[in-house]
Amino acid sequence: MSQELNQKVEDVLKVSGSSNPQSVGSILARSIIAGHLPKIRAIGASAVNQAAKAAAIARGFVAPRGLDLYFIIGFDDIIGENGESISAISFKPVLR
Repeated sequence: MSQELNQKVEDVLKVSGSSNPQSVGSILARSIIAGHLPKIRAIGASAVNQAAKAAAIARGFVAPRGLDLYFIIGFDDIIGENGESISAISFKPVLR
Protein backbone atom coordinates (compact mmCIF):
# COMPACT_ATOMS: atom_id res chain seq x y z
CA MET A 1 0.00 0.00 0.00
CA SER A 2 2.77 2.47 0.85
CA GLN A 3 4.38 1.83 -2.54
CA GLU A 4 1.20 3.06 -4.23
CA LEU A 5 1.33 6.29 -2.24
CA ASN A 6 4.92 6.99 -3.30
CA GLN A 7 4.24 6.61 -7.02
CA LYS A 8 4.32 9.81 -9.06
CA VAL A 9 0.96 10.87 -10.43
CA GLU A 10 1.23 11.72 -14.10
CA ASP A 11 -0.51 14.89 -15.29
CA VAL A 12 -2.62 14.47 -18.41
CA LEU A 13 -4.39 17.15 -20.44
CA LYS A 14 -7.31 15.55 -22.25
CA VAL A 15 -8.07 17.25 -25.56
CA SER A 16 -11.28 16.83 -27.55
CA GLY A 17 -12.20 17.89 -31.05
CA SER A 18 -14.01 20.93 -29.65
CA SER A 19 -11.11 22.06 -27.42
CA ASN A 20 -9.75 25.54 -28.06
CA PRO A 21 -6.07 25.02 -29.04
CA GLN A 22 -5.16 28.53 -27.82
CA SER A 23 -6.49 27.72 -24.34
CA VAL A 24 -4.89 24.27 -24.20
CA GLY A 25 -1.57 25.68 -25.43
CA SER A 26 -1.69 28.43 -22.82
CA ILE A 27 -2.45 25.96 -20.01
CA LEU A 28 0.35 23.69 -21.21
CA ALA A 29 2.85 26.57 -21.38
CA ARG A 30 1.95 27.81 -17.88
CA SER A 31 2.35 24.28 -16.51
CA ILE A 32 5.76 23.90 -18.16
CA ILE A 33 6.94 27.27 -16.85
CA ALA A 34 5.79 26.16 -13.37
CA GLY A 35 7.98 23.06 -13.65
CA HIS A 36 5.42 20.43 -14.67
CA LEU A 37 5.43 18.41 -17.90
CA PRO A 38 1.83 17.29 -18.48
CA LYS A 39 1.15 14.84 -21.28
CA ILE A 40 -1.51 15.73 -23.87
CA ARG A 41 -3.93 12.90 -24.73
CA ALA A 42 -6.31 12.92 -27.70
CA ILE A 43 -8.80 10.37 -29.03
CA GLY A 44 -10.03 10.84 -32.61
CA ALA A 45 -8.77 12.70 -35.65
CA SER A 46 -10.18 16.13 -34.77
CA ALA A 47 -8.86 15.87 -31.20
CA VAL A 48 -5.37 14.99 -32.51
CA ASN A 49 -5.57 18.02 -34.81
CA GLN A 50 -6.43 20.31 -31.88
CA ALA A 51 -3.68 18.74 -29.74
CA ALA A 52 -1.06 19.31 -32.46
CA LYS A 53 -2.11 22.97 -32.74
CA ALA A 54 -1.95 23.35 -28.94
CA ALA A 55 1.55 21.84 -28.88
CA ALA A 56 2.76 24.34 -31.48
CA ILE A 57 1.15 27.22 -29.58
CA ALA A 58 2.73 26.12 -26.28
CA ARG A 59 6.13 25.91 -27.98
CA GLY A 60 5.71 29.52 -29.11
CA PHE A 61 4.72 30.64 -25.60
CA VAL A 62 7.76 29.14 -23.85
CA ALA A 63 10.37 30.01 -26.51
CA PRO A 64 10.85 33.66 -25.37
CA ARG A 65 11.87 32.30 -21.94
CA GLY A 66 14.70 30.35 -23.55
CA LEU A 67 12.95 26.97 -23.34
CA ASP A 68 13.20 24.66 -26.35
CA LEU A 69 10.08 22.49 -26.19
CA TYR A 70 9.48 19.45 -28.33
CA PHE A 71 7.16 16.45 -28.09
CA ILE A 72 7.48 12.70 -28.26
CA ILE A 73 4.35 11.33 -29.88
CA GLY A 74 3.07 7.87 -29.11
CA PHE A 75 0.05 5.71 -28.37
CA ASP A 76 -1.74 5.10 -25.07
CA ASP A 77 -4.24 2.33 -24.44
CA ILE A 78 -7.17 3.43 -22.32
CA ILE A 79 -9.88 1.23 -20.86
CA GLY A 80 -13.28 2.61 -21.87
CA GLU A 81 -16.44 2.73 -19.79
CA ASN A 82 -17.64 -0.64 -21.10
CA GLY A 83 -14.25 -2.30 -20.54
CA GLU A 84 -12.95 -2.18 -24.10
CA SER A 85 -9.50 -0.89 -25.01
CA ILE A 86 -9.33 2.48 -26.79
CA SER A 87 -6.22 3.81 -28.54
CA ALA A 88 -5.27 7.42 -27.89
CA ILE A 89 -2.46 9.57 -29.26
CA SER A 90 -0.25 11.11 -26.59
CA PHE A 91 2.11 14.08 -26.86
CA LYS A 92 4.80 13.90 -24.18
CA PRO A 93 6.59 17.26 -23.72
CA VAL A 94 10.37 17.35 -23.43
CA LEU A 95 12.60 20.35 -22.75
CA ARG A 96 16.01 20.69 -24.39
